[in-house]
Amino acid sequence: MESNNEIVLLDEYESMYGMRPRMALALKGIGYESKEEDLDNKSPLLLKMNPIHKKIPVLIHNGKPICESLIIVEYIDEVWNDKYPLLPSDPYKRAQARFWAGVIDAKIYDRLVEWVFKTKDENAIKEEIAEWLKLLEGELGKDTYFGGDKIGFLDLALISFFPWLLAFEKEVNFSMEELVCPKLIEWTKRCLQNETISKCFADPLKISQMVLQMRKTNGVN
Repeated sequence: MESNNEIVLLDEYESMYGMRPRMALALKGIGYESKEEDLDNKSPLLLKMNPIHKKIPVLIHNGKPICESLIIVEYIDEVWNDKYPLLPSDPYKRAQARFWAGVIDAKIYDRLVEWVFKTKDENAIKEEIAEWLKLLEGELGKDTYFGGDKIGFLDLALISFFPWLLAFEKEVNFSMEELVCPKLIEWTKRCLQNETISKCFADPLKISQMVLQMRKTNGVN
């Protein structure tokens, strides 16, 4: 793996967004320094590098910060464009990958956050997440990955939700198999069989335990 002491990733182990740059860097074989953040006690470095949102992940390259996970993944792809390209070369396919990555963050993430922090009414959230997963399966079509024959930008955007969706499945009796999403299930298995990808994941059991505690703390359990 190529090493570069001028690359630092401010991250948090459980973060679905933190998993994205971890996977992108790993696929490209780029070495970096990882700094785990405690979001209840944010470091001066994080506050300096992301003063607007004060959130992780933040990639620091040659002392300059890049914020927001999808922007970071695009930056990584552009800077190290000779190593394992992540975004499609075709402009239309590239635009579609960006569009659907935005849908994932705007729709699935918002519903998961609502479940964790705000509501005991799980049925409506289950139905909405199911709807978006079915649409994403349609976008996958007959391809092996959203990136075609190899893992790409949109694959990283969605698979980073896997540990959280497992926690959701476990706690609310929600099953992708019951949704009749066979292509998406097989896609998930293929991604997990990629050792480079699976090493970047948080432990789903730890995510599940953390989610239960968060729901209890917020009075929605």
